[in-house]
Amino acid sequence: MDPVQALRRTAFLLERERASTYRVQAFRGAAAALLALPPDEFDARLAAGTLTALKGVGTSSAEIVTQAAAGRTPDRLAALEEAAGPLVEGGEELRAQLRGDLHAHTDASDGGSPLVEMAFTAAELGHEYLAVTDHSERLKVANGLTRARREEQLAQIAALAAPLAPFRLLSGIEVDVLRDGTLDCPPDLLARLDVVVASVHSELRMPRDAMTRRLLAAIGSGRMDVLGHCTGRMVTGGHGRVGAGGRPPSEFDAAAVFAACVEHDVAVEINARPERLDPPRALLRQAVEAGCLFTLSTDAHAPGQLDWQPYGCARAQECGVPADRVVTTWPAEQVLEWTRRRRAAHA
Repeated sequence: MDPVQALRRTAFLLERERASTYRVQAFRGAAAALLALPPDEFDARLAAGTLTALKGVGTSSAEIVTQAAAGRTPDRLAALEEAAGPLVEGGEELRAQLRGDLHAHTDASDGGSPLVEMAFTAAELGHEYLAVTDHSERLKVANGLTRARREEQLAQIAALAAPLAPFRLLSGIEVDVLRDGTLDCPPDLLARLDVVVASVHSELRMPRDAMTRRLLAAIGSGRMDVLGHCTGRMVTGGHGRVGAGGRPPSEFDAAAVFAACVEHDVAVEINARPERLDPPRALLRQAVEAGCLFTLSTDAHAPGQLDWQPYGCARAQECGVPADRVVTTWPAEQVLEWTRRRRAAHA
């Protein structure tokens, strides 16, 4: 096994099982340090046992590298592989039909890994496409991107098109829905993005009528494609921290909001993050009855979290979500045709 691949796979499996970011980054950092070494220096350090003298390579990482270079599966990786069974029962049929993910974050905002790592991991998982949806500017707590930083990211996405082909890296944003229902991004910039996920991140406990007006204004703007984690609830705590405090769902007129989604061809996100699982089952069934489109996305903040789709698939299948109404079962060109068509209809 290639030592760098062994380190990346170890980090991936740790992320998949919701290990701490610190533990994961130790292995990812070691992989990056090895990639920067000339082959002859790597061989010399391996023979001399001086890998840990490199910045970013600790004892555990060096052990994985040494075992992989000797032609064996590292002990730690073997244990992780053995423990890496199905995340949840159910939803296998829908999972097999998914082609991509339309909600993911990089270290440009509040994710833990660079754009290229997220993209290559998605491709390795068999995805046909991934939309990079880093946060909008006003969400300072999540290091939201300014216009200049968004422009830089668009250039990075364009530069990766050829190396990643036929995999498609789509440009996107998770734009904040402000108190009055406006979106936290200039319309001309939103129009240049492949996918616009709009989510509420502030004043989640505002009165039901006010929250309904806020969501209806955003949906009716014609500038969003996906309503992200619609209730904003947390069932365990942020970013996979099991045991941390939860957060109750926002209250709004679901019938009115889902009817607006149908009218404006906006998809309701089935957020597969295990601490979100949003919408709750009752609302998800209501959205199915209303005739909504859906996206099934991970809201991944790290490469290993891109494999969290089964959490959402099990819930979607349980609640009767038809696969043909799940946008992420469509090929990339159909997704892009949908976003272009619906925005043109509101121009």
